[in-house]
Amino acid sequence: MTDLKVQASSLAARIDEATAAVQPQVLAWRRDLHAHPELGNREFRTAEVVAAHLRSLGLDEVRTGVAHTGVVGVLRGALPGPVVALRADMDALPVAEEVDLPFASKVRTQWNGEDVGVMHACGHDAHTSMLMGVATVLAGLRASLRGTVKFLFQPAEELPPEGEEGGAKMMIEQGALDNPRPQAVFGLHVTSRLPLGVIGYRPGPTMASADNLKITVNGSQTHGAMPWLGVDPIVTAAQVVLGLQTIVSRTQDLTEEPAVVTIGAIKGGLRENIIPDSVEMRGTIRAFNEDMRDDIHERVTYLAEAIARGSRAGCTVCIKQNYPVTVNDPALTEAMRPTLDRVAGPGMLHLVPKVMGSEDFSFFQREVPGLFFFIGVTPAGQDPAKAAPNHSPRFFVDEGCLVQGVRAMAHLACDFLESATAA
Repeated sequence: MTDLKVQASSLAARIDEATAAVQPQVLAWRRDLHAHPELGNREFRTAEVVAAHLRSLGLDEVRTGVAHTGVVGVLRGALPGPVVALRADMDALPVAEEVDLPFASKVRTQWNGEDVGVMHACGHDAHTSMLMGVATVLAGLRASLRGTVKFLFQPAEELPPEGEEGGAKMMIEQGALDNPRPQAVFGLHVTSRLPLGVIGYRPGPTMASADNLKITVNGSQTHGAMPWLGVDPIVTAAQVVLGLQTIVSRTQDLTEEPAVVTIGAIKGGLRENIIPDSVEMRGTIRAFNEDMRDDIHERVTYLAEAIARGSRAGCTVCIKQNYPVTVNDPALTEAMRPTLDRVAGPGMLHLVPKVMGSEDFSFFQREVPGLFFFIGVTPAGQDPAKAAPNHSPRFFVDEGCLVQGVRAMAHLACDFLESATAA
């Protein structure tokens, strides 16, 4: 990628014309998907809508059932060239919608044994409809298209149900990036942290790794009036929580990268005068450097076990690694920056700060150079800092972002294919 010099594709004007033509359909798809959200590994209807559309375009290959409900489409242009992949995630969240829309979700379902509302509270309905629009645009330009475009419609970005595998990692294991293998992969995410019309990007580490943490402190149950007759796991757990705060603040070089260790849930005990046998804590670990991530894991385990041992309590630490750091390939990002700048327009391409949220797009980036960027969805005149964030039941997408998303992905694909061919 270091020698890639990207120029505007010869198809640029036709891309914009085709994007304008398909926009009403993209809007209709988005509203339909928003009204019918599905959780991870359960995107059956969504996958059927996507696959039917790709087949209607006459793509060379449409593969379904990848990582349960994923769809992979392959479009081979009439002219020789490299391969590029474009990804959209399809799943919704267990969130009951509170936005007053005529197409607001009324869906309820079961998630990990609980009855929940379902909402596209992270904008994946927009991502899916955008990529369907991109497929329409590029399929219409097949006779002039260089190389091959692989469309990755991914399930379970928000994690599959407990006890199941899924998402980008499983798609890769099942060959989503093979035959043909792309030389680059692009993905986007809508965000209320940016105003409508703004595109955000960042080279290098962009979104944090995400790991689940569970610590169980085992004591010895006794009467609350006679704690010396047992071992108090509640007091021990409190000491562990306080100790964990020193891992980031006192052992990590935060001038290099930020990191977070958070305990978000503590469960233990049934009544006020009984010291229980055990306490369970659950939390999350976030980092932007894989070495730092590994070091934090080691220190969390050592510190929790040592504190418990000092209180005569037992302790088990379980760290489940979810997503790696999302790292935008610096050379690819710099090469494609003029494309994003052209799509965004003067002054509308912003270098954004790191995001503590995570993305399993990171698994694709571990296989091939990748660029993941952000599109603002907060309506004009509103302060993004006060807008409901992604994952909120009040998360709102200004649908003006849809045309920008289609244009961005289509231009990135064609600019890359033509420039990589020339290189």
